[in-house]
Amino acid sequence: MSYDYCVIGGGIVGLATAKALLARTPGASLLLLEKETELATHQTGHNSGVIHAGIYYPPGSLKADLCRRGAAATKLFASEQGIPFDVCGKLLVATDEVEMARMQALFERSAQNDLKVQRLDAAELREWEPHIRGLGALYVDTTGIIDYRLVCEAMGRVITAAGADVRLGSTVVGIAERGDSVRISTADAEFSAKKLVVCGGVQADRLARMAGLPIDFQMIPFRGEYYRLPATRNDLVHHLIYPIPDPELPFLGVHLTRMIDGGITVGPSAVLGFAREGYPKFSFAARDVREFATFPGMWHVARANVRTGAREMFNSLSKRGYLRECRKYCPELTVEDLLPEPAGIRAQAVLRDGTLVHDFLFEQTARSLHVCNAPSPAATSAIPIGEMIADRLVG
Repeated sequence: MSYDYCVIGGGIVGLATAKALLARTPGASLLLLEKETELATHQTGHNSGVIHAGIYYPPGSLKADLCRRGAAATKLFASEQGIPFDVCGKLLVATDEVEMARMQALFERSAQNDLKVQRLDAAELREWEPHIRGLGALYVDTTGIIDYRLVCEAMGRVITAAGADVRLGSTVVGIAERGDSVRISTADAEFSAKKLVVCGGVQADRLARMAGLPIDFQMIPFRGEYYRLPATRNDLVHHLIYPIPDPELPFLGVHLTRMIDGGITVGPSAVLGFAREGYPKFSFAARDVREFATFPGMWHVARANVRTGAREMFNSLSKRGYLRECRKYCPELTVEDLLPEPAGIRAQAVLRDGTLVHDFLFEQTARSLHVCNAPSPAATSAIPIGEMIADRLVG
């Protein structure tokens, strides 16, 4: 079968891209292929559900612009589709003098990003959040929470109503670009499209190599391990509680996240995953381990982050170690408060020289565009990311 467009990947970026393509070219035919039997099965369905405001990102950067526009677009889409969300705000808490200096830098950055941010001293923080301790905090009032699986389900309905052919349980096994089309093969069918978009998440490098692209990166899986507080603790905090991030590290640190279902999660940690799509603890996939163990970039990353990696691994194995990270700003939490919660997998692109790719990474040919790295806040930013991809393909 032949289509105008084919999108590989049923996560939020793939769905937002399909939505944007059909809005740009009404009446066009579009095929969306997803290897799982449900949409949003992987990264999108395992994240913390935060609608980020964009305080962390360099002023004028693509990430800052996409996050700001994406937050507004996500809230508008949710309102139109009847999807519940809560703009509860976020507090970034500084617990020592080093973090206070970093907090000041974030406050200055927020002004450059046109974000409304309020500074709180220790007494004001305690008044706002009686169970949280710190020397000071930044309050970002536009941060919200949502269930991104519901967003994806709604996007699936929107694109299907616009004529998209959504095929679940369809694993792509071949991609071949010819002069006037791209041939896409699955285990039991073959399709062609005038233009192809690949939003493969943690499988992005394999799909790019399948298409014959000369890439110099590999997707490395990092497990984001969470706990959930008991229901009796659901009123512990009124806002999202985040630590002040270390600018030298790519992760935001362990935080308390109010969820749209009323619960509170604690996390995530960030440990190397031994399976790209293995969510249970101690998951292991020989192919995945073999690939990153023989990739030079992985060893550069390991050498550069020995102490951080060792701490994260210890916290993964020791609930008490994990608890220490939480008690820096919420000292009353106990080991008994940390209940099981499903983990997530963060797909991190790493270059051959060991560079962690912190921004969006695209590879484009005459008839295809591969989204090779879609870092946080990709879920928040998905709608404008899809529009940007559609602009590149449609012109």
